[in-house]
Amino acid sequence: MKYIFKRKIYSKILDWKKNSNGETALLIQGARRIGKSTIAEEFAKREYVSYLIVDFSIVGKAVYDLFDDMSDLDFFFLRLQNLMGVTLTNRNSVIIFDEIQLCPKARQAIKHLVKDGRYDYIETGSLLSIKKNVKNILIPSEETRISMYPMDFEEFLWAVGKSTLFETISYSFDNLKPLGETVNRSILRDFRLYMLVGGMPQAVAEYLSKNNFEDIDNIKRNILELYVSDLQKIDPTGHISAIFKAIPSELSRNNLRYKVGSVVKNGKPSRMGEKLAELADSMTVNFAYVADDPNVGFSLHANHDIFKLFISDTGLFVTLAFMDRDYTDNLIYQKLLLDKLPTDLGYVFENVVAQELRSSGNALYYYIFKEKDNERKENIKNYEIDFLVSRKHKICPIEVKSSGYKAHKSLDQFNKKYSSRISASYLLYTKDLKKGGNIIYLPVYMTSLL
Repeated sequence: MKYIFKRKIYSKILDWKKNSNGETALLIQGARRIGKSTIAEEFAKREYVSYLIVDFSIVGKAVYDLFDDMSDLDFFFLRLQNLMGVTLTNRNSVIIFDEIQLCPKARQAIKHLVKDGRYDYIETGSLLSIKKNVKNILIPSEETRISMYPMDFEEFLWAVGKSTLFETISYSFDNLKPLGETVNRSILRDFRLYMLVGGMPQAVAEYLSKNNFEDIDNIKRNILELYVSDLQKIDPTGHISAIFKAIPSELSRNNLRYKVGSVVKNGKPSRMGEKLAELADSMTVNFAYVADDPNVGFSLHANHDIFKLFISDTGLFVTLAFMDRDYTDNLIYQKLLLDKLPTDLGYVFENVVAQELRSSGNALYYYIFKEKDNERKENIKNYEIDFLVSRKHKICPIEVKSSGYKAHKSLDQFNKKYSSRISASYLLYTKDLKKGGNIIYLPVYMTSLL
């Protein structure tokens, strides 16, 4: 059974169609296997009289050759419709260029096709800004670009038939009303399930079909192997793929930064800027950069030599963390579902918070600073704010706990130091919503609402 999942990006595509009115093509970019092709085709089915899909991963040479000569668009469209067996309708059809990074000439042709105005155009692709894919073409300015991410928790709830549950969560958040510990525990079970399955549509479909974690894990392993293979193609030295595979182990060390040199010999961010940029372009990971000055406009103060790395999908993160073991030896599934996750695996929660913040439109930043330890004043202690987000002219520091533990020394020190800059301070944990002093305690499943 093929599942077509409801995705939030649909409304963004609809906005493009209404606002653009054919004056730009839409480029949907994101990691592989997140559902770009599926949502593009579903949109085409619902919103147009007819549509045509050119999947550059499978079409033959005859279709590729069409883009060698775009001087006669009448002849071009006649041949394209004939080859694809589809009849297009003027101003009521859309042409989808799927995996467009495989045919740079087609992407370059967007400029002329949009100017012609007969049809709408949707492009989908991965690794789009890798130099080898665009170095010989003129990048069209007639593109509206949107990024697509794995399914977030709300989309996961839609998929598993709990479409109204997030309305309850949102009401609690908006009104700062506790849900009650019984309800909170129930939602946390759903959230832990989301962390295990993840937001890759293929893994979610497998869960709905078989409800078997071993089968789900195998699908996620296949996706990870695909990602590693892609990264090795763009960097034959293996440095990028090594950095990707080491993300769980680097996070588990609870360091204040990703230590590239521990993965790549003599590796330093300043020396590996281009490779790190290619990793970011793949959208298989989420970078969180240190903000040297925790103030509105984090990007102006970002230190790109100090960062943390997260996997873009927490379901993949869980599998990657245990890739060296057979499924039968992997107890993390049972421990997560039963709320018995060891404290040394709390970085799984940090990864899912990064994922939820990123998919809801936040760039990721964090902050580290030193202060005297109040208990031992002769010592200087490092403090870390896990994430920073900006809201209007103020900032919101966020601390993440993998349990109901309420200690928040870093937040306390940060609030003292930067009180005039702060809109609200949040501690994300596993207990019910509460407000205490100048800190709002939120269950972790509310992350996307921040």
